[in-house]
Amino acid sequence: MMKTVIQAEKIYFKYSKSYCVLDDVSLSIRSGQIYFLLGANGIGKSTLLKCLCGILKPQQGTIFLDDTDISTLKPGTIAKKIGYVPQSQVSQFPFSIREIVVMGRAPHLGLFESPTQDDYQIADNALVTVGISHIAGKPCDSISGGEWQLCLIARALAQQPEILVLDEPTSHLDLGNQMKILEVIQKVSQNGTTVVMASHFPDHALLIAHHVAIINNNTIAYEGHPDDVITESIIKEVYSVNVKICSITNGVERKICVPIHNHSNTDITWINK
Repeated sequence: MMKTVIQAEKIYFKYSKSYCVLDDVSLSIRSGQIYFLLGANGIGKSTLLKCLCGILKPQQGTIFLDDTDISTLKPGTIAKKIGYVPQSQVSQFPFSIREIVVMGRAPHLGLFESPTQDDYQIADNALVTVGISHIAGKPCDSISGGEWQLCLIARALAQQPEILVLDEPTSHLDLGNQMKILEVIQKVSQNGTTVVMASHFPDHALLIAHHVAIINNNTIAYEGHPDDVITESIIKEVYSVNVKICSITNGVERKICVPIHNHSNTDITWINK
């Protein structure tokens, strides 16, 4: 039976007296899950992820990491358990990709320690896992957006975390790079790592998620299996857009979420709706 690795109880967070972002948010994330957070822009997905990682402290409520109140843990202890990849991050210096990835070993090193050969081997293994070992020697300012996102994921994996937290990892990427990221997430999950991911794409959740939570009106309004949560009525309520949820066959066998433009041809035939 899968154990609970992160649990949030009645989280309340605000940035100012008049701006409440999260209100009465509770969730439970189990080991080995790919757990998707969906919701509109500015609804609090990134804030919730930062709370789950101990980066932000909620004004009310408690977050447990393996049954321990995360507010009582040191950042280094958290970093050994949670690898966090923010929504956007840049490097001020043209480090090589390998150098960026080995920085993920920092939680395992003393204050004045340098990475050992073992640390570089762990970093190299992470590069192989995400499929970019062939650019390990390239300067980080000379690669594509998709390669940079994979580099950041590899750096987080070099921490050897039990949980990987990703904030919008497929945003601003072309279709091919989006699929590469999703394939890496599935691979990491199959290797036993829990993945918590915020996303703008319901269709990505239908493709790989085990559990989906949708944030609306400052709280988790819906959660459960993707097939139960990603419905036409819920997506319209949350995103204010009409969609069709339909199944495709011909060897693919999965559901898709298709936005419907106001002027779309109404004669489209949906397969196995």
